[in-house]
Amino acid sequence: MTNSYQPVPDGPGQHAPFSVVEATVASAHAAMRDGRLTARQLASACLARISAYDQGGPALRSILQRNPQALEEAGRIDAMAGRNPTRPPAPPHGIPVLVKDNIECGGMETTAGAACLRGNLSTDDAFVIRRLREAGAIVLAKTNLHELASGGETVSTLSGQTLNPYDLTRTPGGSSGGTGAGIAASFGLLGIGTDGVNSIRSPASANNLVGLRPTMGLISRAGLVPCGLTQDTIGPITRTVADAALVLDVIAGHDPADPVTSQGARHIPASYAASLDRDGLRGARIGVLRHFFGDQDVHRPVNAVMQAALATIAAHGAELVALDDAISPDELLASTLVHHYEMERDLDAYLAGLPPGVPVRSMKDIIAAGSVHPSVAGTLATAAALSEREGEYRERLQRQQALRQRLQDLMARHRLDALAFPHQRRLVAPVGEIQAERNGVLASATGFPAIVIPAGFSAPDGNAPQGVPVGLEFFGLPFTEPVLIRLAYAAEQALRARRPPHSTPALE
Repeated sequence: MTNSYQPVPDGPGQHAPFSVVEATVASAHAAMRDGRLTARQLASACLARISAYDQGGPALRSILQRNPQALEEAGRIDAMAGRNPTRPPAPPHGIPVLVKDNIECGGMETTAGAACLRGNLSTDDAFVIRRLREAGAIVLAKTNLHELASGGETVSTLSGQTLNPYDLTRTPGGSSGGTGAGIAASFGLLGIGTDGVNSIRSPASANNLVGLRPTMGLISRAGLVPCGLTQDTIGPITRTVADAALVLDVIAGHDPADPVTSQGARHIPASYAASLDRDGLRGARIGVLRHFFGDQDVHRPVNAVMQAALATIAAHGAELVALDDAISPDELLASTLVHHYEMERDLDAYLAGLPPGVPVRSMKDIIAAGSVHPSVAGTLATAAALSEREGEYRERLQRQQALRQRLQDLMARHRLDALAFPHQRRLVAPVGEIQAERNGVLASATGFPAIVIPAGFSAPDGNAPQGVPVGLEFFGLPFTEPVLIRLAYAAEQALRARRPPHSTPALE
């Protein structure tokens, strides 16, 4: 099978063939308008790549389940387009989406990678999936994750270890690593992940992608298998900033099923995509947090990439402000996060509503079943113990509020548009090792927004012929997604650091 398509026989004429590798929503829609591509052909091309590279070839193991109705849904979208041939497709009409398997998609199981949740057939879509489907998107497949979204390496009992397509000896980050690896390998055009601590931005950094963690309250979590709702959120993982903005335009909104979204409803602009500005760095003041960089030999590859990226950003008009404020990501990880304190409460509330055939109704049931991946068993035991420590939990919530105030004061004092730092101080962890020195805690502990973009690659070696991807994170104040998108897009255009992985080339 090929992923390049000639026009359908009754198409309007001959054009250059379309390749799904590195395709964007804009390029796919241009091909649809020209008659070079249909939604069904696009979905088929992505499915062919999944067969070739997720199950065969490098065997990335990023996909947990395919949507058996995907091609039928694509055919219906093509039929609708045929009835309105002069109407251009609207984003994300006809576009295949990969969804992390802790988000409910009607007609598919929601397992969070756990064998004990097999049979959890979702009858309804999560709010974000309903929004995407109403806009014409096609849920192509659900992706592997670190089981129960409780780790950064993306390994589960249902799919095993997902591999990084840029270096098959390394993890893809996590916990949304299946979405990250799949989008990097062009198994879909758009990805949806979740983020409790690092879990959208870590796979974006590790897979040379864009990952956006929105302000808490901007996007509904209804239909999510939770880890801790103070920190849990949903957001896009894409190959370009433009496509991330497009997804945000579709999925942001008020949902009565998630009351926190009432806080965000009045902050949603007419269009996030309107913030895409190639000259968006000019005049911006960006704070660079010194303590979010390492100073040991292991940090040199990331530091070299970041120094070059920041120099390019400055050359395109941004003013970089070096900040020696002693904010330590390691101290924040140890003292501010609350997801393990909330996990039993929030997971139990979700499990209580599952269909009768699912054998677990509480986190204690999951522990008793003894079927979770060994990397998760300890996390569940810790969460069970912490759920009873109400005093510690309240103290951490107070520290989160103090951190919010501290960061707002810092950015006001220096008149900053955003902060910048590497998402991870060292290269993403090899398979078999625990993820270390990620910097995503700043956004997850505050609920403030952040976006990761490709910064570049480490030096190539035998395992990583292109080098290992490094991601740059921009962090902003609440509901400043338009500012972050403007900065991220301009930096993306200046850096041009996105490259497809050599392990998953175009099919012939």
